[in-house]
Amino acid sequence: MARKKRKVPGINASSTADISFILLIFFLITTSMDTDRGLARRLPPPPENKDQKDDIIVKERNVLQVRLNKDDQLMVGGEWSDIKQLREKAKEFIANPTDDPNLPEKHEKNIPFFGTVMITENHVISVQNDVGTSYDAYIQVQNELVAAYNELRNELAESKFGKSFAECSEDEKDAITQYYPQKISEAEPKKYGGK
Repeated sequence: MARKKRKVPGINASSTADISFILLIFFLITTSMDTDRGLARRLPPPPENKDQKDDIIVKERNVLQVRLNKDDQLMVGGEWSDIKQLREKAKEFIANPTDDPNLPEKHEKNIPFFGTVMITENHVISVQNDVGTSYDAYIQVQNELVAAYNELRNELAESKFGKSFAECSEDEKDAITQYYPQKISEAEPKKYGGK
């Protein structure tokens, strides 16, 4: 008698696609993705009345021009500079410790914890780059400018409260940021020539 070969029963794969889809959704929901971080910049509020055209006049001494060309060369306040010098130049501009008439003008302001002090609240650091500027050079400039504000705030926190800015209470931090408000303006990139 001859043996009959048994047929192996087939596996029902009709729900495999459904299971795969459910697993895919599960992993998409539960995993985190790296997100790019932007630069923290406060934009001015939109004008309330479009018919009203009040131009804000900023005195030239209150503006520090920081420019980057397509070759990543840096100009600070009309002078060629190195990225390593930018932080110190920005700190001197922001604080104006000697009340230099070529640096931002100081005026009195009453700030909690400090009382009435002379500050350069009207200063602005204007950053403008060429369309050919490398992203790396642009970020280095931004980092140096933010570091200048951070160092000034830390120095002030150490001298007034005996601790770093990060260790200060929210009220103390608010007072310090009133003393050294971060004012970095982004000008639209320009094409200064070349291709």
